[in-house]
Amino acid sequence: MRIAFMGSGGLGGYFGARLCRGGADVHFIARGSHLRAMRSEGLRVEGPEPIHIPRVAATDNPAEVGVVDYVMLCVKLWDTEAALQQIRPLVGAGTTIISFQNGVLKDQYLRAAYDASQIMGGVGYVATTIDRPGVIRQTGSMQRLLFGEFDGSRSARGQALLEACLAGGIRAELSENILREIWQKYVFLVGLSGTTTTIRKPIGPIRENPQTRAFLLEVMREVVGVGRAYGVDLPENYAEVRLQLADDVAYDMTSSMHHDLERGNPLEVRWLSGGVVELGQRKDIPTPLNRAIADILALHADGTASAK
Repeated sequence: MRIAFMGSGGLGGYFGARLCRGGADVHFIARGSHLRAMRSEGLRVEGPEPIHIPRVAATDNPAEVGVVDYVMLCVKLWDTEAALQQIRPLVGAGTTIISFQNGVLKDQYLRAAYDASQIMGGVGYVATTIDRPGVIRQTGSMQRLLFGEFDGSRSARGQALLEACLAGGIRAELSENILREIWQKYVFLVGLSGTTTTIRKPIGPIRENPQTRAFLLEVMREVVGVGRAYGVDLPENYAEVRLQLADDVAYDMTSSMHHDLERGNPLEVRWLSGGVVELGQRKDIPTPLNRAIADILALHADGTASAK
């Protein structure tokens, strides 16, 4: 099984390392100092379950890899348009493409560029960041990968990928309702990213303070309302369910968007809280708190340069 990770940062690097450990033929598409470190020293995961893959196949040119069985799209959302063109040398008639990116708009972009039959849905849960070139740091023990066909069928390609993931120690599941899984993550992610990035604190203090806890809950309620308007199978009280998850994660857990803000990188806010606003407007559903988050972070959305 040949698997290419387009994007080898926190999520792609972590799950790619685990698939390598399980014996899959994994190719990492990376760039800059991270790529140079991976080529010279391999890929290392630090945290609760350390991993070191001393030799990895890494390149910045997908044409060097050629056609693979699976393309895992793990780039930041602002790089999606470019990435969809860059992966073309990886994609053959039998290739499956899965986006593990954030948000719910991602698969619309995939379907606009590739045949729908080649696309599966995917969701990744892991708290990671690139600590330094060639090194992924994991915060907490949570790690989970879900994927599946959008029609709910249990396909051979899904089963094969599941077996490869389990061999690498990934807590993976083949979902029969991947659209719902994508929205379930979206509810929590929008809440987590929006609050940690605007408040500039990890989840612990936010969930403990009554005022910020209520803010987190209302942000997630807006996402649930929009999802239900689109026919997604989410219970009315699903925001309260996700608030319980916020109580269970590590006190110091934050979001990748918070990390990006601190580093002066572009932010995914346009597709997270901004995506809630966009989708809500199409259904005439007000989303004032997510609109506030998008507005507060607007000057940071393109990175440090735009905030000056």
